[in-house]
Amino acid sequence: MKRALISVSDKTGIVELARDLDNLGVEIISTGGTAKKIQEAGISVINISDVTGFPECLDGRVKTLHPNIHAGLLAMRSNEDHMKQVEELNVDLIDLVVVNLYPFKETILKEGVTREEAIENIDIGGPTMLRSAAKNYQDVAVVVDPSDYSKVVEEVKNNKEVSLETKFYLCKKVFEHTAHYDSLIANYLIKEVGDKDLPDTIALTYEKVQDMRYGENPHQKAAFYKEVGQTKGALTSAKQLHGKALSFNNINDTNGALELLKEFDEPTIVACKHANPCGVGSASTIFEAYQKAYEADPVSIFGGIITANDEIDVKTAEAINNIFVEIVVAPSFTTEALEVLQQKKNIRLLQLDDIKTKQPDEAIDVKKVAGGLLVQTVNNKLLPNEELEVVTDRQPTEAEMKDLLFALKVVKHAKSNGIAIAKDQKSIGIGPGQVNRIWACKQAIDHGREHLGEDSLKGAALASDAFFPFDDCVEEAHKAGIKCIIQPGGSIRDKDSIEACNKYGIAMVFTGMRHFKH
Repeated sequence: MKRALISVSDKTGIVELARDLDNLGVEIISTGGTAKKIQEAGISVINISDVTGFPECLDGRVKTLHPNIHAGLLAMRSNEDHMKQVEELNVDLIDLVVVNLYPFKETILKEGVTREEAIENIDIGGPTMLRSAAKNYQDVAVVVDPSDYSKVVEEVKNNKEVSLETKFYLCKKVFEHTAHYDSLIANYLIKEVGDKDLPDTIALTYEKVQDMRYGENPHQKAAFYKEVGQTKGALTSAKQLHGKALSFNNINDTNGALELLKEFDEPTIVACKHANPCGVGSASTIFEAYQKAYEADPVSIFGGIITANDEIDVKTAEAINNIFVEIVVAPSFTTEALEVLQQKKNIRLLQLDDIKTKQPDEAIDVKKVAGGLLVQTVNNKLLPNEELEVVTDRQPTEAEMKDLLFALKVVKHAKSNGIAIAKDQKSIGIGPGQVNRIWACKQAIDHGREHLGEDSLKGAALASDAFFPFDDCVEEAHKAGIKCIIQPGGSIRDKDSIEACNKYGIAMVFTGMRHFKH
């Protein structure tokens, strides 16, 4: 290795690297601020303009875009014609490139950043050099990550060069890095345009948060990645206060609970198991809300996940500690509550500021299918803009309407086909993920009977995520003593369900909005 080109925005460790290379007899070419920092450390540097024979210009926009640089990077040492040409052109070969890019991500994440600022921080010369060097990885080592500096120095120190295996590893990292960089730019520009249609091509980019011990099952590999950008209220922004690392299933299940929790403004507890709600309660205090959620299903909450949209106090913490739960997520915990909960070694405690913040309407939901992706905007609405339509003779009372909307929020976040039953702002029974609606309805009713008794269903509200194809769900609701129903409507047999409701004095409301969740 004879010659290195160094040009970095993130100057972490760059002086130490330059000094090591200089001690190994490697000639250093550099640009602008990088050259100045290296020179100030007393290390000899050749300015890029001395190599190109052309001054840096246009406020530094043009400095490395020159044949003397890219011929020195792209010339294949094993190709006799290439070697002959660079000799005739008096081009010196470059053996090592150390480049990281303008801080585009950091720029767009700043509060109040302008489009002009963002565009100015799109690097042009840096990615070009990286790609040139990486394409010729057999002959050029290219480093984009400061954590690889020591590896390169050690190999040069021990072997006078970087091994082919390491060069290929570095090449891979370059194209990962530039793909991520370009995806950030593309996604930023898509948002700037504000197009309501989904783009013709989609480039999703995420950054790894952690490797996981395994995926849904022990034989599956897994990792957790986060979006780049503002993720207020998302699990990726949570601060873990206690307990071991979250598993793949922990994260998936907790996310499901959080999405339902965001439907509520009043103090609410959502208990979740396998990404489905198992107990939901709203009240004037978080302790009362917890009592309701626990009573809704004291069996399923065991080993489950609890999310709260208000501070966990010591009274609530003591109640939670009476059972085994995997995770508790809240915007805050009192000092006394933390002391109580931390007595249990295996519980995970997560603090999530802005826990009520929903995803923006333009956010996307992605489902991976074999060979492709299904992409849609997030389901942020509960009801359409139009007025709700009461389709029965009997109107729901104010209290019943409140319970209907509560049940609708719950069923929106249960897997389809789904039915949710609620009373007094507490889930009574939830029937998620059934292959037909009557099974979901019977499951929700049986669940309420088992855990809360027959009387819990009398006067309760029932919500369905999609229309009733037959009147059988109304029949079951009547037998259980349910007095009001909310559903989208839209079946060719709506009339049958309406007539059955009128027959039994049940109030039924159509929303005109379906909430399938698969």
